[in-house]
Amino acid sequence: MKKFLSLTQGLHGELEVPGDKSISHRSIILSSLGDTAVEVTNFLAGADCLSTVACMKALGAKIERSGDAILIKGNGLHGLREAENILDAGNSGTTLRLLMGLLAPQKFLTIFTGDDSLRRRPMARVIKPLSQMGASIFGRNSNKNLPITILPAEKNLRGITYAMPVASAQVKSAILLAGLFAEGVTTVIEPAPSRDHTEKMLAAFGARLEKSGNAIKIFPAEKLTAPEKISVPGDISSAAYWLVLATILDGSDVTIKNVGVNDTRTGILDVLKLMGAQIELLNERISGGERAADLRVVSSKIHGVEFGGKMIPRLIDEIPALAVAAAFAEGTTIIRDVGELRVKETDRLAAIVEEFNKISPATFTATDESLIIRGGGEKFFAECKTRADHRMAMSLAIFGAAAKGVAIDDADCVKISYPNFFDTLK
Repeated sequence: MKKFLSLTQGLHGELEVPGDKSISHRSIILSSLGDTAVEVTNFLAGADCLSTVACMKALGAKIERSGDAILIKGNGLHGLREAENILDAGNSGTTLRLLMGLLAPQKFLTIFTGDDSLRRRPMARVIKPLSQMGASIFGRNSNKNLPITILPAEKNLRGITYAMPVASAQVKSAILLAGLFAEGVTTVIEPAPSRDHTEKMLAAFGARLEKSGNAIKIFPAEKLTAPEKISVPGDISSAAYWLVLATILDGSDVTIKNVGVNDTRTGILDVLKLMGAQIELLNERISGGERAADLRVVSSKIHGVEFGGKMIPRLIDEIPALAVAAAFAEGTTIIRDVGELRVKETDRLAAIVEEFNKISPATFTATDESLIIRGGGEKFFAECKTRADHRMAMSLAIFGAAAKGVAIDDADCVKISYPNFFDTLK
């Protein structure tokens, strides 16, 4: 157990958060499909993104690290080669799902594995559209769990129109990457907009895309033209912990520098402001083709809110942190349409209810699709389990810091997305 005491005064000053995890993944994958060198700066060197690096190197890309910068040189859009060994996606669902889309059209065999957590996550919803395009993909069981085998494509995949039952940036991205190699146009229709980093980066590499409402079309490509440099903004998912902690901790005034504020990712800002938080966007600019800004947050009295629907894809990863904020709010917060949390690194709905209630008993309840938080309850010191989930670990840490302290069993799991989180907290 690693113990964290409660904070006795507000937070002050400036900090920076690691590079955006979603953009870091995609910068490695797409840069590996060009034939000129790309320098990626402020790259997130967490375990998940390093799984993508290892996989792309195994597929023939030349990748060198230097601090928080990475130099990538690919062999062109059609220059991937068969990996000599099984590809290991580690704990990274993004690595697995995006590379399934990239490798489904290839003329060679691919086998994927991952850690125990990733092996439990269902991949059927990725395999279904790729199979409709003509790919031959097999999982371990009816849920299509790892290990997963992709047979060599005997002929080119065909473009399809696919209406997604659930908004998912990872599934959408897998289909779009497969569409680069398909015959004809591939169209993805989302029930609600999910994060659009893949579309933005594909366009920056010269791919032809068209967007109309919630429909995205991608046209097959002969080559991609890589930019010389990609600057990755800070990850708003990592900033979320400091946004919440500074909001609920009296006397705080914090500025988080260079945070990505892509419109498909700023649900955390919208909901916190709706709750009464004081957050300003300063020095807004474009960084690596993405909007970025400095975020100033001042402690505030907040109140419960109710939200769901189209808001959820814009903040799905930030819900554990938002649940902490809701525990300190006046009144009840109801978060609807969050069944997706049950198939993350752990069942996050169950984890929030069981672990967070140790700190604030009878505050958190859940149904299959909703999370209900009754704010204002008494807080206690507690020993909690992270369930090897990086977002649970960081959310528990800020919960304890704002309450009476907390001890957590697995602090190292934060290396997935925010390796120096606890150093910053100290």
